[in-house]
Amino acid sequence: MTSLVKPKHPNIALAVCGYSKVLDIISNKWTALIIYAMEDGSIRYGEMARRIEGISKKMLTQTLRKLERDGLVQRHITPSVPPIVEYSLTPLGESLLQPMRELRQWGRENYVRVEAARVNFDLTYSDD
Repeated sequence: MTSLVKPKHPNIALAVCGYSKVLDIISNKWTALIIYAMEDGSIRYGEMARRIEGISKKMLTQTLRKLERDGLVQRHITPSVPPIVEYSLTPLGESLLQPMRELRQWGRENYVRVEAARVNFDLTYSDD
């Protein structure tokens, strides 16, 4: 018989933890920046490449394909010469915007404290 009692400590094994699986999808810095680029609606590939500083075309293409495979992004091709390729968030991708906005806000409010903690740590343990 299966117990309905919740364990005292949650299972955080990578193989079964849903949270770790989601983090695997969104934890890449390019993924977050690409999602932010589509925050206001569809965007052409070239415009996205210009807006995301430092991303290579290869990395942009790989990350967009991964997000498309995960059901977070959809690609729309308009036949023309050259073809117009636009990307937008799917409803599933749009559902990520609110938690990502909250994380971005947390970073704006707290990253200075993280940097100060690093400096303090480095000063404390620099002799080790």
